[in-house]
Amino acid sequence: MTQALIPPGTPETPQLMELRREVRDFLVAERDSGRFTPGVDSWITGWDPDFSQRLADRGWVGMTIPTAYEGHGRTFVERFVVTEELIAVGAPVAAHWVADRQAAPSLLRFGTEEQKQYFLPRIAAGECFFAIGMSEPDSGSDLASVRTKARQVDGGWKVNGTKVWTSGAHASEAFFVLARTSPLDPAHRHAGLSQFIVDLGSDGVQVRPIISMTGQHHFNEVHLDDVFVPDARVLGDIGGGWHQVTSELSYERSGPERFLCTFPLFREQARYAASHPERRADPDLGRAFSRLRGLHHMSRAVNAAVERGENADTAAAVVKVLGTTFEGDLIEEVHMSDAVGEGNPLLDAGLLQRPGFTLRGGTNEVLLGVIARGLGLR
Repeated sequence: MTQALIPPGTPETPQLMELRREVRDFLVAERDSGRFTPGVDSWITGWDPDFSQRLADRGWVGMTIPTAYEGHGRTFVERFVVTEELIAVGAPVAAHWVADRQAAPSLLRFGTEEQKQYFLPRIAAGECFFAIGMSEPDSGSDLASVRTKARQVDGGWKVNGTKVWTSGAHASEAFFVLARTSPLDPAHRHAGLSQFIVDLGSDGVQVRPIISMTGQHHFNEVHLDDVFVPDARVLGDIGGGWHQVTSELSYERSGPERFLCTFPLFREQARYAASHPERRADPDLGRAFSRLRGLHHMSRAVNAAVERGENADTAAAVVKVLGTTFEGDLIEEVHMSDAVGEGNPLLDAGLLQRPGFTLRGGTNEVLLGVIARGLGLR
């Protein structure tokens, strides 16, 4: 069953190892010069456009965007190596993350030529940031229940509704909005949904901050009041929104950010064990390392499957469930150990961020249903 569920991966070639070393050297220099402070959950909380720009200058944003659209034409596996190193060190990558991870692949797959020409070069240059408008108040992870509606008007569509937990919407140029374009049919709940590229500066758009317990502002509620979206900004086919969204979720659920965003804490735990001989045989540390290695190989395999154009939805859901569960367990283990002292900023941030790990990108309870259906168990 495991072989059927998890696709084959790819080996770490000398070229990939050299790329990994190059990224590590860059990150060490950036950190040691004080250009960033490592953080937990940095792909959500670490908004630093200048850092994203420095990555783009090195060709590490828009890596998989073809050169025809001023990207770098590199492989998904090469991008995986770069993103894994960025997340593991806790680099502030939130500004470009959604645009690079989700928006660019979706535009390449479903976008018009005009949309590709307009957005992709600026994403690759680290100049265009995106957010995602899927979740809604009171809808949880049930995307088929969205109440945002789009009605056709002369030259485009008028969109009305509210999206929530839209990370970075307050500082992004645009976001993908999932809206209902046909009345809900209870027998076919996934039909009648479409996606739109909404300019966040449009008339009728209100971005309301959601402040976290840490005092940080990265989540938002976005209210859409009769927002006009021209026909040229429909993403893909009208009525094809469900298929498009589920393909996006493979990118969102399977990446290294689903198991490495607490890695700075694991590093502290390992350093503590190295300096305390009595802790070197700590079974918790050994289990954590084994889980990390397994998740690395699984995530890498899903990444390779996406590059081959294979359906990896079920495998991506497995990575997300196992990865975010591991992240929460790691925080608890570090908290209960002596690896870091009271008031450690990484641990404090991890404890506060932990509840969101198994919620965003689909709750683990919902994803277990996705996995069961993918295995033919439901």
